[in-house]
Order: sequence, then structure tokens, then C-alpha cells
Amino acid sequence: MIKPTPNPPKTDSQPAHKTLDAKKLDKAAQKALDHYLKPDTPEKPARQLDYFIVAPNADPEGMLAHTYETFCSVSTLILDLSEDLEGAPRNLALAIHQMGEMGVLLLEKLLDNEAKVQR
Repeated sequence: MIKPTPNPPKTDSQPAHKTLDAKKLDKAAQKALDHYLKPDTPEKPARQLDYFIVAPNADPEGMLAHTYETFCSVSTLILDLSEDLEGAPRNLALAIHQMGEMGVLLLEKLLDNEAKVQR
């Protein structure tokens, strides 16, 4: 049987890496990487979502009073919730209530100190 190609096929006497320009290959590879990894469009800065913000010129005493009322409301809500629970969930709710009450006590002390400073 006659084979159409010799075994092994004949190749050029010069290796392929010598016929290609290494600098051109590096430049082409860098251009391809830059195209996919560094798009031309500048990145947009991360958009800050300011749904709820504290006014920059808010009165410190007013913020303390509002925080106090918030803590009191959360404390009342969690205490009402704990009445409908039993076992471990009830204990967890009561622990959250106790932490809220500690926050209320701290805020009361801050408000008392604020009132003494303003007198």
C-alpha cells in the first residue's frame, strides 16, 4: 500500500518561532488582553444610594431625642412580640428587649448630660 504523505511529513528547515517576530507577537497579545480586560470606557464611580441620610446640620440634642424615641418604640414592639412566643424564640426576643432597654438607659444619661450642659 502506498501512503500519500511520507512518514513523518517533511517540514521547513527553519523553526516557526524564528520566522515570526517576537515583538509583534507580544504587541498583538497585549492589545488583545487590553481589549478584553481594560475596556476603553472609563468606569463610572459607584453610585451612593442615599435613601436615608442624617442632615449634616442636625441638632445633636434633637438626634439624641429621636434616637431615644426609636429605642423606646423598638423595645415596646419586641416586648409585645415576645408575648406571642414560647421557648427559645421568646428568650431571644426578651434578650433583644433587654439590649434595647440598655440603649434607652444610655440615651437617657446622654440626654440628662446634654440638658445639664445647656443650662
